[in-house]
Amino acid sequence: MTDQSHTRFIVYVSLVSMLCLGTAWPAAAQQPAHPAPPDDQAAREALPVYPSLHIAGFGDVNFAAQNRNDGPRGFTEGQFTLHMVSALSPRIAFFGEVTFTPRLDGGTGNPPATGFNAEVERAIIRFDQSDALKVSFGRYHTPINWWNTAFHHGQWLQTSIGRPELVQFGGRFIPVHFVGALVEGVVPSGGLNINYQAGIGNGRGSVISRAGDAGDNNDVPALLANVFIKPDRLFGFQLGASAYSDRITTIGRPDYNELILAGHAVLQREDPEIIAEIADVRHTQVGTSLTTSGFAYYVQAAYRLPAPARLWKPYFRFEHIAIDSDDVVFAGVPNLDGSIVGVRYDISTYVCIKTEGRFLKRVDNQPRANAWFSQIAFTF
Repeated sequence: MTDQSHTRFIVYVSLVSMLCLGTAWPAAAQQPAHPAPPDDQAAREALPVYPSLHIAGFGDVNFAAQNRNDGPRGFTEGQFTLHMVSALSPRIAFFGEVTFTPRLDGGTGNPPATGFNAEVERAIIRFDQSDALKVSFGRYHTPINWWNTAFHHGQWLQTSIGRPELVQFGGRFIPVHFVGALVEGVVPSGGLNINYQAGIGNGRGSVISRAGDAGDNNDVPALLANVFIKPDRLFGFQLGASAYSDRITTIGRPDYNELILAGHAVLQREDPEIIAEIADVRHTQVGTSLTTSGFAYYVQAAYRLPAPARLWKPYFRFEHIAIDSDDVVFAGVPNLDGSIVGVRYDISTYVCIKTEGRFLKRVDNQPRANAWFSQIAFTF
């Protein structure tokens, strides 16, 4: 990646993640609430205009070859993703994310299923009082995990093709989405840049891989807290911890209290990139002391090669998931020991080619699932 594309990458990730990471809105949204009257036409034209809508898009095309019939094969079209940022006033802005995902059952059924699923992934309105206090409402990627808020549905943003299964879209280990309210900000801390986030909202729905978009299905709200530091002296480094609690209500099963404790350490540079996360999910049946635990972690390392091979970025990830056999909530969620190895090639500022091998062992006494994937990902 050239210096120019590297700069664009950092700036754009900051833009599309600002609602979750607490960074500033563009300069136009930071103008004083009552600007001085313009003296001439040029000054009038320089004044911000509301609403100020900006749209960015992402897409990808994939190819897969696998030794087991448990995933896609051949060519597949990835998600078509749109990010929307709109300043509504000097201190109020909206962020939205919409995806269109191809369906395996497209055209079947009566009436026939559509070829793509449309999903509102995020829809957030935020009020900025100051850097120390920002309040927002809407549908989020739950901020209890670094990857989940740093890399969204645009595959071009992340180094690898696949996400860790700890934070897999449609997965059940952690609640990927959250509907509610969030308070966040940065606390003055002498260069440590202590960031905080606290939220209340609807927890998992009756299908635990989905959020309570249409309302909570019980009377116990989900609560979350996240604290992380981004020291000035260690550019690109972030260290944090988070907690999440909820009550899970599903049809035909007792209610369970859920407690998630997670932590992360990240060095987000091109040479090197190191991402490590860990999470413990505990389920306690309401009215009893019966508690089960699910434990997961992953470590990913990548390194952009020096010139003249600067466009190449090899990477490796190891991930592990262990679920208690008695965990009713996670029944059917497999254990995992998996490795991926791959390389990203930035063919231009806005287009990259990735290829990776995956070597996954999910069930004891069963052979590993080996697969090879290639992807062209782009932003526009």
